[in-house]
Amino acid sequence: MIKKQINENISLCYIPMTKLKTTTIGVYIHRPLNEAEISLNALLPYVLKRGCGKYPSQEEIARYLENLYGASMGASVIKRGDDQILYFDLETISDKFAPQGEKLVAELLSLIMSVLFEPNIKNGVFDADVINQEKKNAQDRIASVMNDKRVYASVRCAEEMCKGDVYALSRLGTVEGIEAVTPASLTEHYGKIITSSAINIFICGEADIDAAEIAIRKYTDKMTFKSAQIPSAKLFKRGGEINRVTEKMNVTQGKLSIGFRTGVAPTDEDYPALCVFNSVFGSGTHSKLFNNVREKLSLAYYASSQLDKYKGIMLVNAGIEFGNFQTAYDETVRQLEEIKNGNVTDTELESSIIDITNTYEECCDDQRMLQGFYLGELLSGTDRDIERAKAEIAAVTKEQVIAVSQKVELDTVYFLTGEDA
Repeated sequence: MIKKQINENISLCYIPMTKLKTTTIGVYIHRPLNEAEISLNALLPYVLKRGCGKYPSQEEIARYLENLYGASMGASVIKRGDDQILYFDLETISDKFAPQGEKLVAELLSLIMSVLFEPNIKNGVFDADVINQEKKNAQDRIASVMNDKRVYASVRCAEEMCKGDVYALSRLGTVEGIEAVTPASLTEHYGKIITSSAINIFICGEADIDAAEIAIRKYTDKMTFKSAQIPSAKLFKRGGEINRVTEKMNVTQGKLSIGFRTGVAPTDEDYPALCVFNSVFGSGTHSKLFNNVREKLSLAYYASSQLDKYKGIMLVNAGIEFGNFQTAYDETVRQLEEIKNGNVTDTELESSIIDITNTYEECCDDQRMLQGFYLGELLSGTDRDIERAKAEIAAVTKEQVIAVSQKVELDTVYFLTGEDA
């Protein structure tokens, strides 16, 4: 990866990839999670992409993208640890395939720079109709989480587990917070954050990096920025009794979500062992949860675990019959104890290492996955490349997996059950 520092806030990262005929651009604007601005941040990128100084309307932007041989631009909001990220995703065919030798990546960068720094503001504020439309879309996104009970249970478990910590806040904001946004409040928020936030621009594919830098500097060199850092996440820590939460809804299948504290940060020496432990425990068809809770005992329709490396959290999610709650919970905890007691087979270890390695190798065939990998390295301060990450996983021993499992502690048990169960 080649990195250029545009100014104190903006960095340009170029990840060369020759396998594909496309080039993708990812723009990440980092904001610290806090209740006062989560709903504003959740709305802002969608409003910004609706028009800019170069192309004031959504229709004009669409025509411009079509003229760039079907290029695309999307927006969303993501969460990484305590970092709420306003994300713009762009894609075009690589410059080398442009029929007339056009600098398509630079053209696309000029568009996103106009979107970011020349917003379509009239009479001092964003357009009220655009904001009202995007407020409805934002509330629909919040509702979609409620409608997907598998996702909902996992989100609720994390909320209950981290209550009082900013990590409990939703990247999508709240219904009430979205409703309270006005053209004036969103415009004021935009003016406050656009030059006082850390911004990473990733380009993955084949591109003229010098032309890309010029396209960015054309907009940013004439602006004044207030120095900002990427929000850093603190490992989640909580003592005391296990937190148990049961919620009733009109559902036909129970959702069990269990939160664990890992006590391990991405920069820790035993983090690769934690990744392998998670795979042995619940990530994949080779795992203990899949083969025991789901397959052998038929206690769950699905059962898996996943890590949030930034917060030191592991969540187990399972879909179960209402009456199987206690048995499924007991068996999940028992499988963790199996690992802590040293019961890890060679097959489980080898399959886990292969599975994680294959995921890293998939990144090399997917530009967005590769961007995501390097963004994760940047956020966690680990600064590895794919080959180093693979080597660290390959070196993990059974003893290290067992040792790191001793740090994993049960924190929260969340159960979504039926109204009459």
